[in-house]
Amino acid sequence: MATTILFDLDGTLVDTAPDLAHALNLQLVKHGKSVLSEAEIRPFASHGSRGLLGLGFGITPEAADFIQMRDEYLDFYASVLTRSPVLFDGIQAVLDEIDSRGLSWGIVTNKPGRFTVPLVKSLDLYRDAVCVISGDDAAKPKPSPETLLLACKHAQVKPENCIYIGDAERDIQAGKAAGMKTVVAMYGYIDQTDKPLAWGADEIISTPQDILKLL
Repeated sequence: MATTILFDLDGTLVDTAPDLAHALNLQLVKHGKSVLSEAEIRPFASHGSRGLLGLGFGITPEAADFIQMRDEYLDFYASVLTRSPVLFDGIQAVLDEIDSRGLSWGIVTNKPGRFTVPLVKSLDLYRDAVCVISGDDAAKPKPSPETLLLACKHAQVKPENCIYIGDAERDIQAGKAAGMKTVVAMYGYIDQTDKPLAWGADEIISTPQDILKLL
């Protein structure tokens, strides 16, 4: 039986796409390029700086200037990351219900700690979360299971008693490798090229409210 529900952060628990998009547009303007709409950027929000730079500038990690451009983007994001993040509609009610049932919940993200900490603090999520694990809290981020297993240590639970919910293939890969029940959040940042039905998750949900059916 599941006693702990672990959430990916961006695209699963919190809608950060507007701020991720704003940071990319600030960078595009700096380089004399046209800005993109939030609707264009949103599907790439869970793909990290690699996906966002690929969308905005057409560069890959193999490009000579990728590291420089990545660091520049992250600096822009650091300046705006608490501008307008919000919990996805219905998430607060889900968290309240988890608490009322005597269960626990936590966060496991690939976001580096320098972004995770201020973001989670801005939404007052530390108060009730049993753990908040960033991508650089372990040697390897997702799709490695290391951060999820670290979350289990912090929460003092076994992996088989956890559900991990995410909106990216690496979330499902990490959850399965850790021995957790895995769930795809289809309301998250799913790109047209993604194939969530092929990720092998245990469950697929359309809304945050669907989480309650899994408890």
